[in-house]
Amino acid sequence: MIELRLSFGEHKVRVELDSDRFSAFFRRSYAPLPPNERTFDLSIRVSAGYGVSFAGYDVEAWTEDGATYYRRADYRIELAEDGRSASVQVHNELALKHALMNLYSAYIIKHRWGLMIHSSCVLGQGGAAHLFAGRSGAGKSTAAALSLPRTVLSDEAALVKIGTDRIAVFHSPFRSELETDGAPEGAFPLRSVQLLRQAGHNRKVELTKADALIRLMDQVFCWERGAENTAKVLSMLRLLVLQVPAYELYFQKNDSFWELIS
Repeated sequence: MIELRLSFGEHKVRVELDSDRFSAFFRRSYAPLPPNERTFDLSIRVSAGYGVSFAGYDVEAWTEDGATYYRRADYRIELAEDGRSASVQVHNELALKHALMNLYSAYIIKHRWGLMIHSSCVLGQGGAAHLFAGRSGAGKSTAAALSLPRTVLSDEAALVKIGTDRIAVFHSPFRSELETDGAPEGAFPLRSVQLLRQAGHNRKVELTKADALIRLMDQVFCWERGAENTAKVLSMLRLLVLQVPAYELYFQKNDSFWELIS
């Protein structure tokens, strides 16, 4: 058994592996904790040999005897009732990455810590974060790449901590393509949400709070659609849009759109 002590956002995570097959993935993707760390927010046991290769994004979710289960063709998750321990069975490294996104999203929603939003996120002037969301193909990864050398906190899944008086973003280990050196530590205030549309010229239009909430609802990584979970997501999204302005951002494929943001 191999044990790793890692950081996800501001959470301390212990990972137990039944072999060294995925140890390089974890060490490459997640920040290590001190070896003497003994207190953890979440414990995960990972085993290989489950299912088949990726066959689609559909995930089945259900609750049984207090535990919550998530199943896809290439992974299976069992999350304990207290939301602090889980077992994960996976087929390969891609399945492991997607399973961890599923699990961590479920964890932060369950504990009302925040949301994982399908978006890129970049630091602008003064260390404030700006989130770029939108439908598939809208340009989330493109906006992140065009924003370099600004610090990119995420290019696929932004980790957003939601409080009653502050919305903050953490560096996300859940990357799609864009890797950056020197992951920044700590929380960064979220200054704006930009809903992307590629266009021939740059302009932005402020959205109403109601429109922003509706548009962001489809961008939250959430595989369990029960009434309790949905209520938690809506409650946190409401806090987000009340505190952070949201805009429709029409942008050219160059970094000139930052003139409208900063």
